[in-house]
Amino acid sequence: MTTESATQVAQQVPSREELVERANGLRAQLWEAAPEVDRERRLKTANFEAIRDAGLIKLFTPRRLGGYDSGMRTFLDVTIALGRGCASSAWVTGVLNTGNWWAANYSEQAQDDVWGTDVAATTAGVLAPTSTVEVVDGGVVLNGKWGYASGSNHCDWASVCYPSVEPGGRDLNLALVPMQDLTVEDTWFIAGMRGTGSNTLVAQNVFVPQHRLRSATDFFVGDNVRTGTDVSHRVSLAGLAPLSLAGAQLGQAQAALDYVLEKAPKRAITTTTYSSQSESVGFQIDVAEASAMIAAAVKSTQDAADRLDDYAANGEHPPEVVRTGLRVGMARAMRQTFHAVDLLMTAHGSSAFAEVNPLQRIWRDGGVASRHAAFNMRVSQELAGKSLLGQNPGSVSFLV
Repeated sequence: MTTESATQVAQQVPSREELVERANGLRAQLWEAAPEVDRERRLKTANFEAIRDAGLIKLFTPRRLGGYDSGMRTFLDVTIALGRGCASSAWVTGVLNTGNWWAANYSEQAQDDVWGTDVAATTAGVLAPTSTVEVVDGGVVLNGKWGYASGSNHCDWASVCYPSVEPGGRDLNLALVPMQDLTVEDTWFIAGMRGTGSNTLVAQNVFVPQHRLRSATDFFVGDNVRTGTDVSHRVSLAGLAPLSLAGAQLGQAQAALDYVLEKAPKRAITTTTYSSQSESVGFQIDVAEASAMIAAAVKSTQDAADRLDDYAANGEHPPEVVRTGLRVGMARAMRQTFHAVDLLMTAHGSSAFAEVNPLQRIWRDGGVASRHAAFNMRVSQELAGKSLLGQNPGSVSFLV
């Protein structure tokens, strides 16, 4: 891509409202396909292409290469909108945008490798350093496996983690690898979020040149605040990681509420005189409580996104106590969201668990997603508590 054409593309950046509208426009298509996505354990190609062609995976692609440099609030609202159609689709969109965020924080030469000829290129990412590395002339040779690589069925590149090459070193590093150099083991057999393709990436003697290597540890101390080329690339990784996964859960909870409310007028309550669930005070209380829980979770997560945007716009790395506070807040919001879905299952009745009922899929998806490591409530609380007490949360987790 020439400098002139890249500049022209970079100027065509849609607003948050337009991007959310594009996501909302795909909802019906995603909702219709969601049972097949769950059954086949992968997104439908046509649906992924629709998300990609709508520009919804270019949110963090560098502006100079045709990306949008969207903020965290835009990112969240887009994935919430997609989640109302299909949680797996929203999850993959969140993960691949985050993978592109990683790639955008490599060298410019590496960025050109990814997007120089394809502005719609996508990147997956796995932070666990489950590999070995050998330093060679001009780069490294990787061998290893990286599990839970969401989006592995639909990515062009992968950003994978490897341990320090120094004996006894604790640093983590990242390597940007084209998918053609990796293989994918089909290992994602699980109760929910089945369409995310969170399989295992495998590298066998893969050479990665020096310009596609970088420190991961630098992100944990906010080095990207100084080096990020676009505002979105200066956001705290500790905030981005959970936020990237939150929208899928929030959106599907909203979809569950919509479904239960839509069906209520025509559903009786067995063993009672109520010919319609809508007439029951108990049912009214349940849906009101679930609605309030979901609304509160959405609001608190949007507030977290806004705070992350504010710090990035000001070129500041959020203080540790803020970062850990945001993390525990998002973990609490995700737990609250799943509890709301569970309440809606009870309110709707036992037929919610029928295979033909979308509620059981949403319940399974939420049950898995809310237990992601990013939302581990006890760990999040411990990190926040240590920070509040002046102790070192880094002794527990590197993602602080």
